[in-house]
Amino acid sequence: MRSYELTFIIHPEVEEPDFSQLIEKVKGYITSNGGQVTNVDIWGRRRLAYPIRRVREGQYVYMEMEMDGQAIANLERSLRLTEPIMRHLIVRTDED
Repeated sequence: MRSYELTFIIHPEVEEPDFSQLIEKVKGYITSNGGQVTNVDIWGRRRLAYPIRRVREGQYVYMEMEMDGQAIANLERSLRLTEPIMRHLIVRTDED
């Protein structure tokens, strides 16, 4: 398994109970694809560099995870289909 960093931006109108459920849903996407989450860091609400869907702020979440490389495509598809997630970025952190 390889190490990855996942950063995603959640729509600012998502309230606290739904925000926590959404983070758990993303963790579920990772574990259902055979990965494991090693760290979760909530960066909070920040101003975006440019508007996304006419929104100027977003709630940032950073996760460190270990996952098989072939499962990343399934994770990206699930993140794209999750409506409150405005943007996401997955970066491999281990070196070969």
